[in-house]
Amino acid sequence: MTPPSGRSPKDFFRPLAVGAPEPLREIPARPSRAIHFFDPSNAKMAAKVPQLVGTVDVLLGNLEDAIKADNKAAARAGLVTIAEQTDFGPTQLWTRVNALDSPWVLDDLTTLVSAIGDKLDVVMVPKVQGAEDIAYVDRLLAQLEAKAGLDRPILVHAILETARGVANVEEICGASPRMQGLSLGPADLAADRRMKTTRVGGGHPGYLVRQDPTTTSDGVEANTRATYQQDLWHYTIARMVDACAMHGISPYYGPFGDIGDPVACEDQFRNAFLLGCVGAWSLHPSQIEIAHRVFSPSVEDIAHARRVVAAMGDGTGAVMLDGKMEDDASLKQCLVLVELAEQLAAVDPALKERYDAIEVDPS
Repeated sequence: MTPPSGRSPKDFFRPLAVGAPEPLREIPARPSRAIHFFDPSNAKMAAKVPQLVGTVDVLLGNLEDAIKADNKAAARAGLVTIAEQTDFGPTQLWTRVNALDSPWVLDDLTTLVSAIGDKLDVVMVPKVQGAEDIAYVDRLLAQLEAKAGLDRPILVHAILETARGVANVEEICGASPRMQGLSLGPADLAADRRMKTTRVGGGHPGYLVRQDPTTTSDGVEANTRATYQQDLWHYTIARMVDACAMHGISPYYGPFGDIGDPVACEDQFRNAFLLGCVGAWSLHPSQIEIAHRVFSPSVEDIAHARRVVAAMGDGTGAVMLDGKMEDDASLKQCLVLVELAEQLAAVDPALKERYDAIEVDPS
């Protein structure tokens, strides 16, 4: 099958520029529970970056939305300075560049790859419409990497912020071996779809289902009909997760804008986690802890998963544990959690201590 990029499968993993590093054949599964955004042009935020290293999986220097037009150059220069002066250790460094139709994106890419390409793990591209956008960034990055003499490719992360992007999500995921993952961009997507909400992510009290009426024998309504708020983003997240799973890359929930409502933030993050997302954006330090907690499997879940793995032996047949049947499908589900726990324990000492304390009784 020809990849969505139009390239022959034989050529898909060949560099797009002479001297560029070989593309990765498999995207590393690096923990990225929280992608924490910071403004590199804000001196107060910049000063806190070294303190955040090691406490968050991903630090992202934001150059796009939330950065004023007259601050774009300063943000770009600030990110270069921060990267040059900081040892990020286990923390990944990402950036969100400006939109591909903006007057700033070319300078973003040429400056950052040449100056700090050796430290930059991922470039997040906003408002991706289709595979052609990824192909443009792919080729340009290859040329810049070759010029800078980089020995590893910089990965690409796309944001789903338009109806066309969602319609083309499978092609976007398969457009390049650089593709690291996708994030849901609910605010821009809502506007592009002409959805009637002004919230940045999360649910809406008007999007609900109502309990059927209950009446007495004389036809009088007996009680108040309960309502249940629904998730505006369920369809889009599920489609994004499927497309990412198909291509071996990672799906993420994007921003939750109401910083003052940590309960709803946690609910939205957990919905995304249960559906298959590996992380979410953090717009405020308080959301880092929420993301770390939600996107890390609980001790109880890991204890059960390890118990199933231990009881299943070679993975064939079926066993009964606590009155529930566990079989090959159960084992596969549990292995997802066990593998995630191992990846997170490698970068989170506190989590490792809790997971290591689990005692497994396969009986």
